[in-house]
Formats: sequence, C-alpha cells, structure tokens
Amino acid sequence: MKKYSLLLLSLFFSVVTKAQVGIVAAEPEMADQFRANGKIYIVITVIAMIFLAIVVFLALIERKIKHLENQVNEDQSINSKTNS
Repeated sequence: MKKYSLLLLSLFFSVVTKAQVGIVAAEPEMADQFRANGKIYIVITVIAMIFLAIVVFLALIERKIKHLENQVNEDQSINSKTNS
C-alpha cells in the first residue's frame, strides 16, 4: 500500500511541475499592461488590503476563541470545586 501511495504522490508532483512550466512559459501580458499604465500599484495595494483584512479578522476570531476558552475553563473549575 505504501508503494502505491508513493507512486501516486510522485506522479502527482510530476504532473504539477509540468503544468507550472507551461504556465511560466506564457508571457503575462496583463501584468505588463498594468505595469506600463502604472496600475500595478493599485492591484498590489488592493491585494495587500485584502490580506491585511484577513489577518485582522483572524486575530479578532482568535481573541474571541481565547476568551470563550477561558470562560469554559473557569466554569469547569467552579463546578469541580462545588462538587468536591
């Protein structure tokens, strides 16, 4: 079973690398056009803003989860003390 999974994994990676070579070989005309017009900075700014928003959202979610975990732990410790 291990041999088959390694074989499939190696075939998958070989197909993926060949697909990437085909993509890299094509010239990115749209990026060249954006760069020529100076709009590439707008695209980069929008992508950076989206990335930053995702990071902030995940940080807020993490804080909320930590707060809820602390509440659950406090409730469990109070319940264990009252049951003892």
